[in-house]
Amino acid sequence: MSAVQNIVIESGDGGQRLDRWLKRVFPHLGQGRIEKMCRKGELRVDGGRVKAATRVEAGQTVRVPPIPDAGMTRPAKPKHEVTSADSKMIQSTVLWRDDHVIAINKPPGLATQGGSGQTRHVDGMAEALRFGFDEKPRLVHRLDRDTSGVLLLARTREAASGLTAGLRHKATRKIYWALVAGVPTPYLGEIRFGLVKAQGHGRGGEGERMHAVHPRDVADTPGAKRAHTLYATLYRVANRASWVAMEPITGRTHQLRAHMAEIGHPIAGDGKYGGSGQENMGDGWGAQVGGIISRKLHLHARKISFKHPVTSRDITVTAPLPQHMSDTWNTLGWTEDLAADDPFEELM
Repeated sequence: MSAVQNIVIESGDGGQRLDRWLKRVFPHLGQGRIEKMCRKGELRVDGGRVKAATRVEAGQTVRVPPIPDAGMTRPAKPKHEVTSADSKMIQSTVLWRDDHVIAINKPPGLATQGGSGQTRHVDGMAEALRFGFDEKPRLVHRLDRDTSGVLLLARTREAASGLTAGLRHKATRKIYWALVAGVPTPYLGEIRFGLVKAQGHGRGGEGERMHAVHPRDVADTPGAKRAHTLYATLYRVANRASWVAMEPITGRTHQLRAHMAEIGHPIAGDGKYGGSGQENMGDGWGAQVGGIISRKLHLHARKISFKHPVTSRDITVTAPLPQHMSDTWNTLGWTEDLAADDPFEELM
């Protein structure tokens, strides 16, 4: 058993979650133990109580209570081995990489991280993205399981800190493409409904979803957070469906899906927020467009622009559409080059 330790966060470790930092310093320390130390107030940062998800910054002092030696703890579960097929698949998704950052085109249906029974996910497969480095790359943001597109991973702690800071300070731009029911009007606009989480019905909170809150009611709604989305209607199919570009200014859970549903134009294939194929959501037509259009979610992280965390160069990475969305675009007579590089230029 160790004594109480006061550890100063080094410059390369800033910007990451407290629990992730602890697991790197004390690899045998489990998540449950960390959560318990936080609840009891034994684990502190600069003297204050913290949560496992609290982000630590360089120069802060972490008080770590006495913890068991590695031999006194239950052995960790063996890591899920990445199959050769998964290794080949995840390596084939790499869009861009250097010694600091990797950008992949995440396939739809593949979770970003484990949880809720997910054993096959990008975080686990990141072992196959070392490309000669000692440590696997770290996730710095996430996409919903059924959302495809650009996902960034950091290859070093310094890069992780810089990318995380860029996301937190809104210096990183992300543009998404979607097929939505109906035709949003005005064609170019903003959505500012706040979002609050509604608990699901399963034992583990399964089925939870975000509910929209009018901007004037956000301050008086417990748990509600302000959310801001830009959208641009690019092309339409009569009044049936539209190709829409979206830019999330804030980064709330399910923000784009909940916002588009709230204005009556749910994203095609969104069973959580779009309702059934027969349900009329405002001016929209529910979650399904019909005909031969795929029933999968039509939401894709098309482009991400960020300042490189080491070289300070401006980097833009673009991801081609997944197969089901590409098929839909072909059916509707659209091509990827029809969209403007920045559909939100007029709003900036």
